[in-house]
Amino acid sequence: MGNRLMFLAQQIPEGEPVDFEVVKEEWNEYRLTDGSTLKIKLVLTGVMRLGNQYDPVGNPVYVISSQNAVRVIDVPPNLRRKTRPNTSPV
Repeated sequence: MGNRLMFLAQQIPEGEPVDFEVVKEEWNEYRLTDGSTLKIKLVLTGVMRLGNQYDPVGNPVYVISSQNAVRVIDVPPNLRRKTRPNTSPV
């Protein structure tokens, strides 16, 4: 039996794992309405080409596994929690 993935609790058609190399991973930057700034990057962790599945223009269909990397860049002072003194014994 070939490789299969679960997608939204449903099994998707059989596929073939495809190796990849990272060419470029850039951060996207977002300013939130509360004044905070986030940087977010999608990090690809796996790729599978679905067997005998094609989009309307004939390209093969790929399913990806990924993780989101999130960095908080700037937060307004009024949203920050006051830091607590370090109470752990030395």
